[in-house]
Amino acid sequence: MNAPATTSIAPVLRLDGFEGPLDLLLDLARAQKVDLARISILALVEQYLAAVEAARAVKLELAADWLVMAAWLAWLKSRLLLPADPAAAEEGEIAAEVLAARLAELEAMVAAARLLAARPQLGLDQFARGAPEDLIEIDRSDLLLDLPQLMTAWLGLVRRTAPRRVYRPRPIRFWTTQDALRRLGRMLGTLPPGWNRLDRFLPDPGDSEDIDPRQQRAALASTLLAGLELARDGAIELHQESGFGPILLRAANDTNAPTREAAHG
Repeated sequence: MNAPATTSIAPVLRLDGFEGPLDLLLDLARAQKVDLARISILALVEQYLAAVEAARAVKLELAADWLVMAAWLAWLKSRLLLPADPAAAEEGEIAAEVLAARLAELEAMVAAARLLAARPQLGLDQFARGAPEDLIEIDRSDLLLDLPQLMTAWLGLVRRTAPRRVYRPRPIRFWTTQDALRRLGRMLGTLPPGWNRLDRFLPDPGDSEDIDPRQQRAALASTLLAGLELARDGAIELHQESGFGPILLRAANDTNAPTREAAHG
């Protein structure tokens, strides 16, 4: 059967029938897996003293634990050699309980050491946060601003960098001479015979109230130009009684037309 493993730093013994750490020998002896009759107590003590002498820097508590283990082995060895005595056996039981308590404490410390060794080590597995630098902030800008000034400056920057909106007026459609020619050609055959005022041939503005005055003037001028072209071609006749008076027109073939005075009425 394999011996129990150990990671203790107990001194290594080289005895007759055993070679290994002191705590391993103690574990095997308690489990009755090693023959203590073949182990020399004198050799055990000599090697223990040599180990303590070689490790002068060892802690006193650790050396005491070694001593407890060696004493426990010596007691087990003595029980094999000495005859049975009830009084001595009772004292031995008490001593055994004390030694067992010390060994339990030793095992607890070894388990705690293993637990601590298994945790992440600072500087190896984990690293501490860097120390903050003691920096001094010096402002050499000589700028003293409050919140309203900052907001005003920001709004000014936004206005300067915003894309400019170009004003594009709504296009106006003007009544052209060609429009007036087509309208005159359609209406000459539908109007009553005789002279008719030129403004009767203007386009109907409809019910819209936002008619641009420029559209009205352009329509009147286009209708007058269209009438002059038709008069030049001999299609109609134009007449104006006085300067700035109303302009009258009639078809050229309208011979039975009412008088001009009737057109004024």
